[in-house]
Amino acid sequence: MRWSRAIGLLSAVVLASGAAWTGATAGPGAATRPSPRRATDVGITATTIRVGVLADVDTPSAPGLFQGSVSAVEGWARYMNSIGGLAGRKVVVDFIDTHLNADDAREAIITACARDFALVGTSALFVDNITDLVDCQNAAGKAVGLPDFPVVQTDPVHQCSPVSFSVEGETLDCATKNDHPQTYVATVGPTRYFLSTFKDLHGVYIYPSDLQASKNAQVPLFRLQQQLGIKSDQEFDISGVAPQSAFTPVVQAAKQHGSTYVHAGLAYSSMVELRKEAVLQGLTSVKVWDCSIQCYDQRFIQQGGSSVEGQYLYTTFVPFEEASANKMTATFLKFTGRDKADAFGANAWAAGIFFQDVVNTIVGKGGENALTRAAVLATAPTINGFTADGMLGKTDVGKHLPTPCYALLQVQHAKFVRVYPKKAGTFDCNPLNLHTIKLDLLGSGS
Repeated sequence: MRWSRAIGLLSAVVLASGAAWTGATAGPGAATRPSPRRATDVGITATTIRVGVLADVDTPSAPGLFQGSVSAVEGWARYMNSIGGLAGRKVVVDFIDTHLNADDAREAIITACARDFALVGTSALFVDNITDLVDCQNAAGKAVGLPDFPVVQTDPVHQCSPVSFSVEGETLDCATKNDHPQTYVATVGPTRYFLSTFKDLHGVYIYPSDLQASKNAQVPLFRLQQQLGIKSDQEFDISGVAPQSAFTPVVQAAKQHGSTYVHAGLAYSSMVELRKEAVLQGLTSVKVWDCSIQCYDQRFIQQGGSSVEGQYLYTTFVPFEEASANKMTATFLKFTGRDKADAFGANAWAAGIFFQDVVNTIVGKGGENALTRAAVLATAPTINGFTADGMLGKTDVGKHLPTPCYALLQVQHAKFVRVYPKKAGTFDCNPLNLHTIKLDLLGSGS
């Protein structure tokens, strides 16, 4: 397991004259010890490696939006340091708040380029310009790019960044980004489950209206669901900050059509408002209330109460309630804090483990002074079949492909309960869970 292969264990005996993180050892092997560690690139000294985490947190419209990602990366750093750091160096995390603002996101990238070796857990919706990410210079002044291991990639520009590697993969096939139409790949495993379990599914689809890229991110999945058999009764565009009253026409439409299915591509808080409005209006025909990983959040149950009973959602990682079934999940919760853990945080932690794998691969081949941004960007594409030690379903991160793996949960008696597959810690990874669709979402000017 990756966690057991970490280099520079804290139990190593350091020379009496040395400081922590020097990695120098006494004893018979002293004469053949490797060269002393040195600064090898921006963000790396002989004793530390700095990583940045960019996230939308302090935002009036959605306070604490991606705080889970920040908490997870900080927890990951504590975990790394507890087992000896990376490349024998202490991990230091720099958090930069992007405030749901494109200008702040760009400034954050510029700041990180000058200070941090890489970005881990990027969770910013408005990364719509990657010039500074791709042209970021190394310590020698060469534009090699800033390695980026993101959680949230909304804009197609960020999805197709040549220096970004997401543990969730990209929906857009970037080789087709200039085609009309483009090709998209989406995970439809939960949809296949619903269609095999329930009869006569048809219903309402709700898109986020605040950002075109956010809406476009939902279109491929929704269209594939409709192709597979969950036809649309009506579709709505609703702001992520809309009050409960904004869902009145949605619920009225569902009642009018006798809808048996409702899927909202909004934040968990919006789903809470929708479910409360459905209770208020007495909507009873819905068999499947569907949500993605954003609803896997204790606040969803706390704020929704009895209104969200029966809610379906899926994860691409081992649910926190099953930490005993996977050591990496348990480690994530231990170092992040169960009260700070959410779905975005789980993927940010996994991004850190992927970065660890990349670093360890480089060090294993060339030693602790072989670690450079260029080496990271050359190595990341070679790592596929990634699982974060079983915390995730198998994912071809290096190939930028979404995972076919998922676990389906349902809110039952105010708890998240596994529905499928039945065995704790497992996923349905059927290749048929990935479907392809052609859509022209980028326009002729893209």
